[in-house]
Amino acid sequence: MSNLSLEIEKGIALLTINRPKALNALNSETLGELNACLAEIEKREDVRVVILTGSGEKSFVAGADISEMVNATPLEGSAMGLLAKEAFSRLEEMPQVTIAAVNGYALGGGCEIAMACDIRIAAENAKFAQPECGLGILPGFGGTQRLARLVGKGRAKELIFTCDMIDAQEAYRIGLANKVVPQAELMDYCKAMAGRILNNAPLGISLAKQAINTGYDTDLNSGLKLEANLFGLSFSTADKKEGMTAFLEKRKEKHFIGK
Repeated sequence: MSNLSLEIEKGIALLTINRPKALNALNSETLGELNACLAEIEKREDVRVVILTGSGEKSFVAGADISEMVNATPLEGSAMGLLAKEAFSRLEEMPQVTIAAVNGYALGGGCEIAMACDIRIAAENAKFAQPECGLGILPGFGGTQRLARLVGKGRAKELIFTCDMIDAQEAYRIGLANKVVPQAELMDYCKAMAGRILNNAPLGISLAKQAINTGYDTDLNSGLKLEANLFGLSFSTADKKEGMTAFLEKRKEKHFIGK
């Protein structure tokens, strides 16, 4: 991988978009590498949490690579959007928990890739924006869809139509960021959160993620039926037996095995 770096340790995959000279902007090559890398990670039973970040201290992901898009044809633009859709949807739907460690500018595609993660932790210097309409286009990597679902249609339209950039505290206020921490503490905070997730049952978490993601886009009754079915499925696991037995026996240690 020429545009990504991957480190795996103790159940956590640290995936870094590594194009510092381009402020980690996403081009087609990077999107293809990202999709392939995520496809491999989602198969790994030894990885339960993915932390996604950008190289350096200035930019998480500064957007899609405008130098690639400036002379692109409509068909090429559509192809790039579909490539991003495949990679970001994989990020959103993979059984592992995904955390965006937003260490700087999250603009355009950077905001969009962060929104595809389960959780977004922002450094105090982080900035968020969807500036595409100022470039004669519209958000094409999920911005018109995920932003509205996260912050509501009114706020999403305001951010997209004005191209306004907001800081980390405003992102937190409107629900775009889960937490804001000092930049120097960002990675430690994300790893500590990952550690708390690792203490819990892998299948329980992946089933809960499936229930939330699928149920959110259905009516309440359908979502509740899905939840009941997945709840029942969780009763077939060794993790359920261990978790409940440990609770009743008042044991501190729970040895979840993901089965």
